[in-house]
Amino acid sequence: MTSWTPSKRELERRRVRQDMQRQRVLVASIATVVVLGGLTTAVLVSPGWPRVRESFLDADHARAVLPAIVDGFWVNVKMFLIAEPIILVLGLALALVRQARSPWLVPLRGLAVVYTDVVRGVPTLLLVFLFVFGIPGLELQGLTNDPFTWATVALVVSYSAYVAEVFRAGIESVHPSQLASADALALTRAQTMRHVVVPQATRRVVPPLLNDFVSLQKDTALVASVSIFDALFTARDYANYNFDYTPYVVVACFFVAMTVPLARLCDWLARRVARRERAGAL
Repeated sequence: MTSWTPSKRELERRRVRQDMQRQRVLVASIATVVVLGGLTTAVLVSPGWPRVRESFLDADHARAVLPAIVDGFWVNVKMFLIAEPIILVLGLALALVRQARSPWLVPLRGLAVVYTDVVRGVPTLLLVFLFVFGIPGLELQGLTNDPFTWATVALVVSYSAYVAEVFRAGIESVHPSQLASADALALTRAQTMRHVVVPQATRRVVPPLLNDFVSLQKDTALVASVSIFDALFTARDYANYNFDYTPYVVVACFFVAMTVPLARLCDWLARRVARRERAGAL
């Protein structure tokens, strides 16, 4: 059995492609260095740079406030970890209710529509104020007055409406032939949703769901507006006392370190889903 060897023309094509690839990488690298160098130079030579560096990039203040910000950021992380699974369950439930066809579920379907429309129209910050100050003001027996709890509930209510629409879009993206096949197998509506539609829809909506959770992680900082000692409130308290804004930069670095990996994971999953869809279309 003879081994295949590329022809001279094929070798020449490969060499040309490699040269073009190296050229593109070189041009991109030079352009990146020029742009970043220009921006850095513009900032460093600006008249107000010494004052900005002193007010926002003071290493001593950064070291002093770091332990308190770490403790405050743990509050943001806990809120995110508690809210995320509840949002997933509630969002999927709302989407399934809106897709239900039983006449007995018409009232619930109407409530789900009103819920998603109204909640998405109210800013998340306003929901945080309404829940943290409004619910305890009702003085209902058996309910906690803990601001952390009600701020978390406000985030759950806000983001569940958005996630419900993501799930609903995924459910509606499943091809009708899948439903027809389920009918041919004598599956009930509930069995079709459970075994056929929801698994496919969930795989398709993972990237946009991750985008929502990136936003959720950042929006946990909104609880600082109701005096919960999270990372942002800690930074603001320190800045007001010491007249230095370096803590805000430290908090921003913490949130960037949390959200950038999630964003890259989202991009990777989106590319993976696109490759699967292209492979299925062939």
